[in-house]
Amino acid sequence: MDHFVYIAAAGAKQTQFAQAVNAHNLANASTVGFKQDLVRAQTMYLVGAGQATRAYHVIEDAPPDLREGLLEQTGRDLDIAINGEGFFAVQGPDGVEGLTRRGDLRVDEFGQLVNGQGQALMGNGGPIALPPFSSLSIGDDGTVSIIPLGGAPNTVAVLDRIKMVNPPLADLRKNEFGMFQAGDGLPLEADGTVKLATGALESSNVNPVSAMVHMIELSRQFEQYMKMVKVGEDVNTSSASLMRLQS
Repeated sequence: MDHFVYIAAAGAKQTQFAQAVNAHNLANASTVGFKQDLVRAQTMYLVGAGQATRAYHVIEDAPPDLREGLLEQTGRDLDIAINGEGFFAVQGPDGVEGLTRRGDLRVDEFGQLVNGQGQALMGNGGPIALPPFSSLSIGDDGTVSIIPLGGAPNTVAVLDRIKMVNPPLADLRKNEFGMFQAGDGLPLEADGTVKLATGALESSNVNPVSAMVHMIELSRQFEQYMKMVKVGEDVNTSSASLMRLQS
């Protein structure tokens, strides 16, 4: 009977993991450019001496859902979105280059162009740093131009170009900072064919209604596993009572 309880408890543990992933997706349903995480379930037989008589419910990480979100017009000059396939190259908290679709930009206190998550956008030679300016514009090819502070309206200076890449999606993985990286973790070459949509943001690809329904399904699944554990406990108690009567 302990085998039955162990299998049910293992299933409940894996369902809790799936609930955590789904809750994370639901919490980011309104996060700009967010790509939902996925999990996959499979049956795994217990490895060891003897016959493979018990199969466990195991949930594993799966490649994230990289489907594009909807483009929402904002009219803000520093809101940009990838128009089609591709990613922005950004610098993560550990200094390593990563990829994202998040384009809600601002200029931080150090003059760097960063997104809403505080990730510095990469240019041709590293993170894009801006001198004092009176006007900033971004072209659909990622070109960053400014009118210097105190300069005339026609003194437009091209500073840098946002690095955009378009790697094969099958090669990408998500790291602990929520950025995507190639399988080898190395920086990718810029792709000049990737275009931007300015004055717009890409929404998350999480469907809140589907995520809520899935959360309810996982909760019911967890309850079923816990009922199985209780049934195993009741059967064990009944068996012990019968043994005492026989003795």
